[in-house]
Amino acid sequence: MNPLIYNIGHQNTEYRTPRPRVLLKRVGCYQDPASVEEYLGLGGFAGLHRVTEMEKTQALDEIDIAMLRGRGGAAYPAGRKWKHLFGMKAEPKYIVCNGDEGEPGTFKDRLLLEEDPFSVLEGMLIAAYIFGAESAYIFIRGEYRRAQELFRRAVKSAEEAGYAGETILGIPGFSCRVYVVSGAGAYVCGENSALLNTIEGRTGRPRVKPPHLAEFGLYLKPTLVNNVESFACVPAILTMGGRAFLELGTEDGGGTKLVCLSGHAKNRGVFEAPLGTPMREVLYGSHYGGGTATGRPIQFCHFGGQSGPIGFPEQLDGLFSYQDLWDEGLAMGTGAVVVMDDSVDLVEYVRQVVAFFVHESCGKCTPCRVGTMRMLECLDGGSVERLEEIIEHVTNLSACGLGQTAGCAVGCALKYRREQFERRALNGVSGIDFHRS
Repeated sequence: MNPLIYNIGHQNTEYRTPRPRVLLKRVGCYQDPASVEEYLGLGGFAGLHRVTEMEKTQALDEIDIAMLRGRGGAAYPAGRKWKHLFGMKAEPKYIVCNGDEGEPGTFKDRLLLEEDPFSVLEGMLIAAYIFGAESAYIFIRGEYRRAQELFRRAVKSAEEAGYAGETILGIPGFSCRVYVVSGAGAYVCGENSALLNTIEGRTGRPRVKPPHLAEFGLYLKPTLVNNVESFACVPAILTMGGRAFLELGTEDGGGTKLVCLSGHAKNRGVFEAPLGTPMREVLYGSHYGGGTATGRPIQFCHFGGQSGPIGFPEQLDGLFSYQDLWDEGLAMGTGAVVVMDDSVDLVEYVRQVVAFFVHESCGKCTPCRVGTMRMLECLDGGSVERLEEIIEHVTNLSACGLGQTAGCAVGCALKYRREQFERRALNGVSGIDFHRS
């Protein structure tokens, strides 16, 4: 295990507060992560057994009480989403796990898929039982070849042991085939509807919504789409109970959250933090980020990947929770926190973020296709006022989340460090230097 990638810090004893391990409790405990026997020996499939002993509506209530927010970025309450789908009458229903994880700075789904794939599979099977779905799909980004191979082996192992496939646990009518689908490198396919198009064999471009995926999803049938980490939380909720899961976090978001610390953080890797942990503890605590590796002050942190907001020191005095971050104009997003010290050129940093969106735009809608290019032009020497105007248009008029968040980082930087952009505009050059893109 590479400590720079998978440093979960579970042997450190310098904790200020107890740090429960819910999602990472089995990480590092396997000889073969795709062995169903080892998973069972570590307490696996307890959640699946539990759900088969409950009324389905009771299981939905537990997820609702847990206040599990989607861990892929949108933070939509999972209980509300699941109950909405449960009320849909159309059949068949499909279960889809989004394992694309295309946000730069995010690698927690990879950890779960490679080190504890059964926790994700169990969450998908619990959903399949509740909704009566006979087919489930997991979309794993193409770069995660090891994760794809491990998950396929895990599915096969589960089928041989009677935990997937036909007549699961010997229960009549409970059958679910699980399929692994590989991505091909497009960032936009992390958007749920584009992901469904890809599974169907069509071009990976976002759909116009409404209608929503709970009504017309995969093959235009009701579909549940959740993130890898979200599905991994479900067995824990059913095992410990929704209230106990909620109490690990805060009222606006229960449980723990996987945090991906990278950039100039001293301790880079995946960490599990209870929601409600002080933000400065996450950044500076020896059992989390530990400050910067360079010893220089933190200039800013980029939250939730390239599509997320940038936070400056004056915004980082609250808690690592959904509501506290929202109150500061920030967001949890995927859980990525890219730490940058004061040696970084802020304007150049956000320029590279915009260049990323120029490259990844699918080109379907004009505001995103053209607008991101115009944003890049302004950052290469245009007017700050013109840049703000373009950001507003791209955000409000783009067809999907890619364009709607392409200007998020730049907008945050302009709001809190406008003078740096104004100085650059006075000395900048016009036109786009494609070699720098």
